[in-house]
Amino acid sequence: MSGATAVTEAQTGGPDGPGAVTDGRRLRRDRNRLAVVDALLDLYADGNLRPSSAEIAERAGLSPRSLFRYFDDVDDLCRAAIDRQLSRALPLVPLGVADTAPLAERVEAVVAQRVRLFAAIAPAATVSRLEAPFQPVLAAELASGRAVLRAQLSHVFRPELSRFADGGGALSALDVLCSFESYHLLRHDQGLSDDEVAAVLRAAIAALVARAAAPR
Repeated sequence: MSGATAVTEAQTGGPDGPGAVTDGRRLRRDRNRLAVVDALLDLYADGNLRPSSAEIAERAGLSPRSLFRYFDDVDDLCRAAIDRQLSRALPLVPLGVADTAPLAERVEAVVAQRVRLFAAIAPAATVSRLEAPFQPVLAAELASGRAVLRAQLSHVFRPELSRFADGGGALSALDVLCSFESYHLLRHDQGLSDDEVAAVLRAAIAALVARAAAPR
């Protein structure tokens, strides 16, 4: 062993010393934390929106006593699960269409994006709306996400919205039409399939924005 290697290993504890042990513990902690988050998301997906700590621990393969070594409390775990679900859905957020594209193409892009996105995040999105009144951080994240989706509509339908005397009102109507809440009502209250939801949204959006081109 060279002198330099000996000094380095003395400082770090060597390949099997305290540094390696600490890294191993950190990796194990991160792995278990992720297992808990994924377990909670799986329970959400199964329709269990308020699982007990015992149910979460069992799904994660951990003991109930160890569950909150990785989270401050249930709210912390809930936020982590929702954040993970939303991060998984980030690739579904871009629209991939310009505001100069034909109107029918833009409507189709918006509808396809919203149905894919909302289908992917439905369990976590439902929980986030249930918990937001009691968790200010979650409420702020929800408001931020809504603002991003509203800005998309403002941009992609800018040519049509600019022709409305009350463009802001038209945008508000579009925002409600294209919201998770509308998707949830159509899917669960009215029992429509994703394809049927898409057809309803397509017709409703086209009818709303078509008013901009109507003779005055």
